[in-house]
Amino acid sequence: MGSNLIDALFIFMLAAFIGFEVIRRISPLLHTPLMSLTNALDAIAVLGAIVLVGEHKSTFSAVLGVVAVIAATSNVVGGFLITDRMLKMFKSSRPTKP
Repeated sequence: MGSNLIDALFIFMLAAFIGFEVIRRISPLLHTPLMSLTNALDAIAVLGAIVLVGEHKSTFSAVLGVVAVIAATSNVVGGFLITDRMLKMFKSSRPTKP
């Protein structure tokens, strides 16, 4: 179990570093489409976390699964709120002509 945990932590740190470097270099013009894409990816993470909780192989995996479900769900909701807020910036406040 120790080797699997170390391997998983290494992959997690590598993914976090690569994700940070990729996101840091995105121009501000692409943030709205990027947020929509990350919302879709987070939805996949929610499904994976639900599967992890459903297996219930151990109490530790169940606790990590619940934490993953909460974190991914809050990320999806926050992403949609931010995307909606950014799209409202592009809408005109003038009334439309009939």
